[in-house]
Amino acid sequence: MKLRRVLSLSAASAALLPVAVAAAPASQAAPVADIPTCYDLDTAHGQYHGNTLVGRTFGIPRSITPGTGWTTYTATLTNASAKKLKSFELSAELGSYVYNEGERDLSPYGDLQYWDTSRHAWTTLRRADGKAGGTVPGPTTLEPRASVHVQLRFKVGEDLPMDQTYDAFTGIVGTFVDHYRDTDCSAHGSADGSFFPHKA
Repeated sequence: MKLRRVLSLSAASAALLPVAVAAAPASQAAPVADIPTCYDLDTAHGQYHGNTLVGRTFGIPRSITPGTGWTTYTATLTNASAKKLKSFELSAELGSYVYNEGERDLSPYGDLQYWDTSRHAWTTLRRADGKAGGTVPGPTTLEPRASVHVQLRFKVGEDLPMDQTYDAFTGIVGTFVDHYRDTDCSAHGSADGSFFPHKA
């Protein structure tokens, strides 16, 4: 799943004060069923508005020098709707957009960690395909106006080939089950920031 661009707070949602939600162990997270996405249910007569989650990030710089160590940042997702979000799942990613054939993704050359508040330690996120990212412990439901806050850090290895330009990003994605057009479907929102690796 690609992360979307940083979501901006609207005038209405800006008035919502985030409320910290205690993270639950990953083993308690209820996986989202294999159901269609709410966006897939769109027709010419109506569109699904994916503005339920408002995302913010703090601390992601515009440029990064590969091999210079960790960059720490915070990501927040707030339920800006009046409904409880069910089957909520949280994940984090680090990567880059691939626009043309032959371009490579930055993700395998990077490292991504989240601060595990239960163990008081940084935990590495790495997918089976070698890309940086994975599931982050969190609540299985998100009440109206409630927020999840995640502290993360990332770095880009000095072995990153610099023969192309990388439109890179990092952040979190929240996925939940909604009801649209009389059908249960999955939707998501993100809090991410973009950066560009450059030579020292």
